[in-house]
Order: sequence, then structure tokens, then C-alpha cells
Amino acid sequence: MKNQALNTSTAVAAIGAVGGAYIAYSVYNKYKKNKLPEEWTQVGTLKELYVYPIKSCGPVTLDRVECSLMGVKKGWLRDRVLMVVDAKYNFITARAYPELLGVETSVKSSVLTMKYKNMEPLHVNLAEIVSSHLEPKTATVWSIEVPVFDCGLEASEWFTTVLARPGATYRLVYYAANNSRKLINSLKLYKFQEQDTGAFPDETSYNLINEVSIQELNTRLKTSTATVQNYRPNFVVAGGQPYAEDSWKFVKIGDNVFEIIKPCTRCLLTTIDPETGVRNMEALETLKRYRQIENEKLRKAAGNSPRLGLQMALRSSPGGLISVNDPVYYA
Repeated sequence: MKNQALNTSTAVAAIGAVGGAYIAYSVYNKYKKNKLPEEWTQVGTLKELYVYPIKSCGPVTLDRVECSLMGVKKGWLRDRVLMVVDAKYNFITARAYPELLGVETSVKSSVLTMKYKNMEPLHVNLAEIVSSHLEPKTATVWSIEVPVFDCGLEASEWFTTVLARPGATYRLVYYAANNSRKLINSLKLYKFQEQDTGAFPDETSYNLINEVSIQELNTRLKTSTATVQNYRPNFVVAGGQPYAEDSWKFVKIGDNVFEIIKPCTRCLLTTIDPETGVRNMEALETLKRYRQIENEKLRKAAGNSPRLGLQMALRSSPGGLISVNDPVYYA
């Protein structure tokens, strides 16, 4: 029976991989029909690359990544493909649990390692998690039900200790699908397509920030300093003018083309220092004074959340590579 279960799990994993490849191919063919820009203007170069394996937890800094329809990846290292949930499998974030920002992550082969302050590291073999489950559980992220694999009791005990809320337990879960999660109604105000939301990112599968825009923001601050780490992008661009990205429609990094889906509106998560967990509201309150969305309909949906950075989706063929120092263009 054990061998039969293992064979079944292997078959399920293989079917999932083939299904994922077919979905990626068919979606790309649909995107390919859309006309992409032929003329580009170079704005600068790619300075930094980040992948966040666990939603709201620490990043992994890389020199090179592969572009998939669901975000940046390098082998088993994929962007925001895991998240922490409560006992009812509702997602939680660093907005209310700032300790999550202090969880350092790394991936070697298929083994995800997490470290936090003076605790013993936690190791989770993602390949084993995928192959040992036949039926995924259901979790909720932004009111949308998503299939997940539970990463087990040891991971649950580890995160429960990290978060240390009396009477509460938490679990680590891994996204159990090959296609992006469903859209929520508010996102339909923008040009989202069915594969643009990724696994667990808030809105889109790619996020870009312009370094000089953060530098300009800092000239307005008196008691604090904003950093790239406050805004958790995948791509950091060096070059150009502050907030020039507001007018971009497409971005090309190397040979990879992305469509700008919407501006990235900023929330309380950006007010937490990722190293200390201390909250400082100055940068967010300053952005609110001069970085509001101007379109009345879109502003109503965003409330008073200011814009900084871009939410993007891949529009070129999946599988392309991006490296630090690649030229960055806009159209």
C-alpha cells in the first residue's frame, strides 16, 4: 500500500507538471496575440533582484532568476508560494504580525530553511510536501479560497513559537496549483488577465520599484529613512527620474516584457522596519500628501493608499532569464 501511495503521488505530481506546462503555453499563446511595443527607451539598469518564498517573510537576494507566468523563480525557489495561516487556514501577514518580517529564508535544492532570532532553524523539504499529499486543503487569501499543502506539525509549532500569541496556533502552507489564484472583484478595475495574480502576492506576480523615487521620498522625511526593503519589490531599477514610472505602460528587462497592470498602492506593511519590527508612519503619511491616484474611480477603490512602484505581469514567453545589471527599458 505504501508503494502504491507513493506511485500515485508521483503520478499526480507528474500530471500537475504537465498540466502546468500546458496552462503556461496556452495562456502565453493568448497573450502573444496582443501587440507588444516595438520601440523602447532605456531608463537604466536592474540593480537588485528579490524573491520572497513566504508571504510577509524575509527575501532571498539573487543575481539571476527565471520568469514564469506566476512570478520569478529559481528551481524550487519561487515567489510568494508559501504563506502562514491561522488554525482556520485564513492567511495572516506582517501588517498584524510584524515578527514575520524577521523570518530569514533560503532554499537549497528543494529544502526551504527558515531562521528567526535565537531559535533553531526550521527545514522543510518542499518536494516531499508536494509528493506526500493527494488531497490539498483549502485556505483563504483576500477572501479567495485557494488549494494548499500543509507543511506539517513541526512547521506549525515553529511558527506558533515565533508569533507567540496566547492560545493561537499557526501553520505553514504551500500553494497546491499550477495556475494563478482567482481574481477578486476590486482588481477587475484594471487590465488583469487570468494568470496575472500569481500564488499569494497581494495583486500581481511581479513588482518593480524605481530607486530614485525612494531617494526623492527621503528628501521629504525628517525623522526616518525609507529603504527598498520597506516596499518588498522583485525588481529594483537604478536610473531615470523620480516617479517617471507613473507613465510607463510596458517594461522590458533584458528580453523579458512586462505589462504594467496598475500602480502599487501602499499600506501599513511599509511602515514596519524589517530589521527591528518597529513601526514608523512618517513615510506613508508623507506619500499620502502627494502620491494619491488621480483617477476618481480608481481612487475610490484604493481609498487614501498612496502609489509607489508598479504591479506588472509577464507578456513575453515564460522561461526567460533576468540578471542583475540587465538593461531596463520602458514603453
